[in-house]
Amino acid sequence: MKRYMLPLIILIMSLFYIFFIPSEPLVMKLLFKLIPMWLIILFAYRQFPPHRSWIHYLLLTGLFFCMIGDGTLIWFVVGLSAFLIGHLFYTAGFLGQWRYSGPRLLSIVPIAGYSVWMGIQLVSSLKSNGEQALIIPVIAYIAVISFMLWTAIMTKNRYAMVGSLLFVISDSILSWNMFVADIRFSNVWIMTTYYAAQFLIASSISAFDSPQAKALGSSSLNTSASP
Repeated sequence: MKRYMLPLIILIMSLFYIFFIPSEPLVMKLLFKLIPMWLIILFAYRQFPPHRSWIHYLLLTGLFFCMIGDGTLIWFVVGLSAFLIGHLFYTAGFLGQWRYSGPRLLSIVPIAGYSVWMGIQLVSSLKSNGEQALIIPVIAYIAVISFMLWTAIMTKNRYAMVGSLLFVISDSILSWNMFVADIRFSNVWIMTTYYAAQFLIASSISAFDSPQAKALGSSSLNTSASP
C-alpha cells in the first residue's frame, strides 16, 4: 500500500488542478499546476535503481526542465525553450538505452510524416496570424520532440514509449488550440495527457539499466560460465 501512496497523491493533485483550480489568481493557478510535477520528480528520484548512472540523472533533469517549462509557459518562447531542453535530456537518456529493432527503427516514418503535417498546419496558421517570429522556435520544437519520441520507442521501454507518445499528443492539442482552432475542453485534454506522460516517463527510470549494472551482470555470467 505504501508504494502506491505517492502515485495516488500525484493523481489527486493533478485532478484537483485540472478540474477545481480557477484561472485567477494566476499565482495560485501556477502553484497548483507545479505541485504534481514536484511530486512526479520526487517519484522519479525514488525509482532510481541501486546502480545509478548518468542515464537516470539525465531523465530526472529532463523532468526538472519540463517543470520549469510548466511555470514559464505564460511567456510562450521561454516555456517552449525550457520544454525543448527537457526533451533533449530525455533524448540523451533514451539514447543510452538504445535497443535495435527493425520495426521500431521504421517507426521514424509515421513520426516524421505526422511531424511534417503538423508543422505545415502550424506554420500556415502562424503566417496567417502574423506571428512569423514563432515559426523557427515551433519548427525546432516539433523536430526535437519527434526525435525524442523515436528514441523512446527505440528503448523498448513501454513506460517511456507511451509517456513520450502522450507528450506529443498533449503538445499537439496545445499548439492546435493556440494557433489553428479552438478545441473544446482543451485544458482538460492537454493537462491529463501531460501529467500522464510525465508520470510514465518517471516510471520508466526504474527499468533502465545502468552501465555498471550491465557490467556486473556480464561479469557474473562470465564467472559462472568459466570452468
